[in-house]
Amino acid sequence: MSPRRVVSLVPSITESLFLLGVGHRVVGRTDYCVEPMPAVGSVPSVGGTKSADVDAIAALRPDLVLVNQEENTEAIHRDLVARGLRVHLSFPKTVADAVALLAELAAMLDVPDDHPALTRLRHAVAAMERLRADTIPCKVFCPIWMDPLMTIHGDTFISDVLDLCGGQNVFLDRPRRYPLAADLGRAAAWSNDRVGLRDTRYPRVTLDEVIERQPELVLLPDEPHPFSESDAAVFRALDIPAAARGRVLRVDGKALCWYSPRLADALLQVRAWLHPGVA
Repeated sequence: MSPRRVVSLVPSITESLFLLGVGHRVVGRTDYCVEPMPAVGSVPSVGGTKSADVDAIAALRPDLVLVNQEENTEAIHRDLVARGLRVHLSFPKTVADAVALLAELAAMLDVPDDHPALTRLRHAVAAMERLRADTIPCKVFCPIWMDPLMTIHGDTFISDVLDLCGGQNVFLDRPRRYPLAADLGRAAAWSNDRVGLRDTRYPRVTLDEVIERQPELVLLPDEPHPFSESDAAVFRALDIPAAARGRVLRVDGKALCWYSPRLADALLQVRAWLHPGVA
């Protein structure tokens, strides 16, 4: 039977359920599930994405709990499973992964595969793939935190969005090194065995490394870190093409990292940042 009481601990997925027409089934969300407003505002919160109250979730008697490997903790996932709750775990790293996930959720919830939101997204992705085939990539630096300065490896959703829209993540080949001193080039890096299962997709980099990579565009998203004008001034002072050309931009982070049907519009927005004035 299709789930009727759903708790979503993932902001992108919470928004997706409403855009797929099944928002009325959402009985619980996190503090960070803020779209679409005002509809989602009437749904009770069970805490943060990494601090969700499992007791509160269980009390809602959900027949499906939606979690994400990156945004939620392993402990939350484990505790939910231990309660005997039905849990769906996702981890989209590419736009194609996101489209597949949305189709999977639609099937689980008896949403037609040709729902307008899904159809529009598929058309948008196909159109962007055609544009990318005839595009010289723009070299992009996209940090996600300022202090310490952190950015994205190629094995991330944001990097794939940039690639699809005609960009080249300048740190796509730069893994996170452990310990911190190694990430900043001040010590020897741990071996792969010692690193183990630690996430290496979000390296901490120096401004000197940014200069070495010579980005033509710097995108400063407003989430997860709300980059400010003073942050932007730091990058505008660097000896990089982006600064020389006035291409250090503060932008909407949701367009880069939310994998809901909003992607249909977000891809066009990102494309406009990368290649302004080009169809």
